[in-house]
Amino acid sequence: MRIGLIDIDYNGSFPNIALMKLSAWHKSIGDSVEWYMPFSDRYDIVYVAKVFSFSEDYKDVINADVVVYGGTGYQIQLIDGVETWCKPTKKPFMEQLEPEQEHIYPDYSLYPSLTKDTAYGFLTRGCPRGCKFCHVAAKEGKRSYKVADLSEFWRGQRNICLCDPNILACKDWKPLMQQLIDSKAWIDLNQGVDARMMTEEKARMLGEMKIKEIHFAWDRYGDKESVLHGLELYAKHAAKKPHPHNCIVYTIVNFDTTFEQDLERIYTLRDLGYWAYVMIYDKEHCNRKYRDLARWVNNRVIFPVCNTYEEYLKYIND
Repeated sequence: MRIGLIDIDYNGSFPNIALMKLSAWHKSIGDSVEWYMPFSDRYDIVYVAKVFSFSEDYKDVINADVVVYGGTGYQIQLIDGVETWCKPTKKPFMEQLEPEQEHIYPDYSLYPSLTKDTAYGFLTRGCPRGCKFCHVAAKEGKRSYKVADLSEFWRGQRNICLCDPNILACKDWKPLMQQLIDSKAWIDLNQGVDARMMTEEKARMLGEMKIKEIHFAWDRYGDKESVLHGLELYAKHAAKKPHPHNCIVYTIVNFDTTFEQDLERIYTLRDLGYWAYVMIYDKEHCNRKYRDLARWVNNRVIFPVCNTYEEYLKYIND
């Protein structure tokens, strides 16, 4: 069969792991796979993947016998101002890959510029937190559980980009983290590692990894004590002295905190040596001050030279 692929979200910065696995599986059974080319001969199947609800959908007619849709972007809808997990808006819809597709080594040749020496994947799925602004629990379950060993998507690449939503909450965290240590690869933990789950043993094991970049999260202001305790453990046993260029803390704003609490979190993280990265909830409808806040904090050139939000406003208005 002739298989076509469409990555709705692709902007040159991150590959679609599901499409890489579908490509590998189809090639393994003798099918030809390529990025969908409009105005070409008809395809047997075209897979359309969309991760983000705000990504503009593919508008042209797709020349295929079957068009299969997949991804969270087709299941998140804005209802009464709240992003809500809903039934898929497209059919036929692939909720998840079949086991033989899920547990196959990805076809990294689809994204040669991104995967030249980097492996991408998940060791765990799910999260026990169930935060209202996050769809992981609805999609993957309200618990963290092992889904793969590292060898399933890594074969000696120099870098590993780990996409797990909450690996520290998984009961198998220790052997999985040992696999990352043993790989001797540079690790990018690109999701919000749950600092509230940090222990001295976990921090020490993180310290044994070659961490290229680690992302924590401080989303709920009320978790201040447990989040800061976890960050302090990481600094003590793993990072020694956190460097803002590779110790980043996702910080959601415009959700259930005041602007003053947002600033407090940002200043506190900076004082500890971490770099807050502002994530705006419902960015399309937010107050302008949140956009200004994100432009200041997320800019690694401007943030260090403006000590306060007020200084930044003065800087851009002068």
